[in-house]
Amino acid sequence: MARTVFITGASAGFGAACARAFAARGDRLVLAARRAERLQALVEELGPSTPIHCLALDVRDRAAVEQALASLPAEFAEVDVLINNAGLALGLEPAHQTDLDDWDVMVDTNIKGLMYCTRLLLPGMVARRRGHVVNIGSTAGDWPYPGGNVYGGTKAFVAQFTRNLRADLLGTGVRASCVAPGMAETEFSLVRFKGAAARADQVYADTQPLSAEDLARVILWVADQPPHVNINSLEVMSVDQAWGHLAVHREKKS
Repeated sequence: MARTVFITGASAGFGAACARAFAARGDRLVLAARRAERLQALVEELGPSTPIHCLALDVRDRAAVEQALASLPAEFAEVDVLINNAGLALGLEPAHQTDLDDWDVMVDTNIKGLMYCTRLLLPGMVARRRGHVVNIGSTAGDWPYPGGNVYGGTKAFVAQFTRNLRADLLGTGVRASCVAPGMAETEFSLVRFKGAAARADQVYADTQPLSAEDLARVILWVADQPPHVNINSLEVMSVDQAWGHLAVHREKKS
């Protein structure tokens, strides 16, 4: 049966790959992103056979999110799957040197934007006794690294928020899952390093990282489980990535 799938951050990366995967399955799509021209290109790619409603939307803007979701056309109003994908990392400086504006953007997007979309779509899911919230976390939410500071903190929030959703939604038939990818080659590093392509490319040098399509297949699998099956959390890494040893500072004592 066709579902209505709402995807944030749908203009590129994981979001666009999810749009392609769910469209191929025959689902209806609500695609939200800030870059309207990217969304239009995706609509043209997917073709007229896929019912799509696009929203040029910044999930950080609570009033805009409220208005957009309240005015969804009837065909798209009953959202079955919410994929909270919109998110980003900015900078890799240590906490005492980072830009507070970068921290604000990460918190507003990765936490508040996810909260707004979830809170506004959940009542309908609960009333219909069906639905699925799929939150895109990160291995950075569980495993710290230098410079991860607030980005890792926001993704830890995503993981714990998803667990608490499961507790709140017990008995409603609504599911909640957190999918946490590791190193993946999308626009992630290009955004983190603010367009410095050479530095972004270095992140993936001599490796085979996850692709956006890899993660989209995982998310589709999570959403396609029978209604009584809930994948609580799922961490996904390339075989070229693993956990490292604990850092040790060494300094000769005088």
